[in-house]
Amino acid sequence: MAFFTGNMNGVGCVVRTGALAATLQGFKCPQWLSRLLHHLLPSMELRDQYDLLQHEVAELRKRLLEAESELRITRHAFESQDGILVTDANNIILKVNSAFTRLTGYRQDEVLGMTPSLLKSGRQDASFYRRMWNELREHHYWQGEVWDKRKDGTIYPKLLTIRAITDDRNHIINYIATFSDVSQQKEAKENIYRLAFYDPLTQLPNRRLLMDRLSLALVNSQKNKTYGAIFFIDLDNFKTLNDTKGHDFGDLLLTEVSSRLRSSVRQNDMVARFGGDEFLVVLEDISADEQLATQGALRVAEKVCQAISHTYELKGYRYHCTASIGISILSGEDNIHEILRRADTAMYHAKQTGRNTYCLFDPHMQEMIERKAGLEADLRMAVSQNQLLLYYQIQVDAEQRAYGAEVLLRWLHPVRGLVSPAQFISLAEETGLILPIGHYVLSTACQQLKAWERHENTRDLVLSVNISIRQLCQEDFVKQIRDILEATKINPSRLKIELTESLIMEGTSDNAQKMLELQQLGIHFAMDDFGTGYSSLVHLKRLPLNQLKIDRSFVGNIVHNANDAVIVKAIIAMAAALDLQVIAEGVETREQMEMLRQYGCTAFQGYLFSKPLPLEEFHGLLH
Repeated sequence: MAFFTGNMNGVGCVVRTGALAATLQGFKCPQWLSRLLHHLLPSMELRDQYDLLQHEVAELRKRLLEAESELRITRHAFESQDGILVTDANNIILKVNSAFTRLTGYRQDEVLGMTPSLLKSGRQDASFYRRMWNELREHHYWQGEVWDKRKDGTIYPKLLTIRAITDDRNHIINYIATFSDVSQQKEAKENIYRLAFYDPLTQLPNRRLLMDRLSLALVNSQKNKTYGAIFFIDLDNFKTLNDTKGHDFGDLLLTEVSSRLRSSVRQNDMVARFGGDEFLVVLEDISADEQLATQGALRVAEKVCQAISHTYELKGYRYHCTASIGISILSGEDNIHEILRRADTAMYHAKQTGRNTYCLFDPHMQEMIERKAGLEADLRMAVSQNQLLLYYQIQVDAEQRAYGAEVLLRWLHPVRGLVSPAQFISLAEETGLILPIGHYVLSTACQQLKAWERHENTRDLVLSVNISIRQLCQEDFVKQIRDILEATKINPSRLKIELTESLIMEGTSDNAQKMLELQQLGIHFAMDDFGTGYSSLVHLKRLPLNQLKIDRSFVGNIVHNANDAVIVKAIIAMAAALDLQVIAEGVETREQMEMLRQYGCTAFQGYLFSKPLPLEEFHGLLH
């Protein structure tokens, strides 16, 4: 029955059946067999065709199932999370998916027969689309970021991919576009960028972006042969606002200052927050002439100073702020760090000359900074190598009998010699070295009081010690004094602590409480330089004081200046009314002393009696 097999081709099957008949005719077979075969052959041909049809049906069924599977996959792919748009060769929309509707707001029936141009936002110009279509025609593919517009008018960024579909002759017959909304990705990327390059409080460029911009400014300055300038701006007394009103008020001030700075300079100038209460302004391309550029920078600095100094309204609180500005002229021959150093130096000079001003860098400023840095290094060495000495200036009563002394700090430098306190005390305050120095002075003074207790002619002496407000502001200052008293076992009433009037006024209520605790231990307090600050009777009543010290500026002119005489007389009378002792410092003549005695002053200190002396000479003076 091999003749029933074949190549599944109908023609081949029929040929095989006909060949069988011809072959049978060539054989000599019985007549009855020949008639039977002629009778069966038509049936065999029909059966062969039936088998062929069955096979073709099975093949068609298989192909149909495959097509349905592919269609199902295509349908699911078409309804993906990405928007899909299909157009014909003329860019007429034929079909969109549900994601298209979700992303754009347009239903399919609203866009069929339209072109994708209805989605344009207007942010891309005609040249952008020309480049897109040129690439599609050449490569049948384009991908990029496009800003489109939703039905509600919202403009958003999307990542768009377009593929051109061609026929067998490579003619474009369709375009398929897929796109996704990348708003969140762009926003996240922009947030990362802003966090990296912008200050989160003021939204100004931060130090990192400033350095990049400054580098570019130097390159442009060299290329264009022009001069610019950089301002280093530091707010005056900003810490006071933070300490008294809180950091939220400080943040409000910084935000307002940044706004005023932006409005005070040109749009292409850069304002940056350098850190804390420090700002930098970069002025580019002021002039090709250095002198004109300098004059222009000074005019802008004046404008900035005025803008910052106007009163601020911070949550209903009126605050007056000023700034110190250092200016450095910028040219392409400079480097970043040198420019910043010069501007910073000029800013510190502006602070030293009274604040609320601006200062142009001068080379002499750098010399001053270097001398100051050298002095600071030597002072640190002096603390560790015991180069600091205590001198003593006698204090006398109305009969010129010694009742005490003021301990004064001196610095015996191995090369500089004896360094005046006026040269290093303010530096010690600024650098924080005043804390270990102050502790050393207090401890040494108490040790000296203990030594004096052993001798009859010195056991009743009172020793006055100046302390800085930074010492008093230490949280453990009371404990430090307790520890010193415990270690030396002195009579606390023989120790008198002097605080300058201006520093007491800058202090806080916590400092008054510390003074009260120390007074309860027996320690006395004197207000030094009284009359030079802004004390009120309320402050004098609130503070636990025992003595007022009349400043030498009034005593020196008391004989020849009636106003000074009236002031001194009033101070003495006020002290008596408040039950406070009074001592006058800077007494240099007998006329001054007699006048002070007439007004009621009973204690004196000055060159009339003795200049400050080393301990051995002071002991000789007492004898």
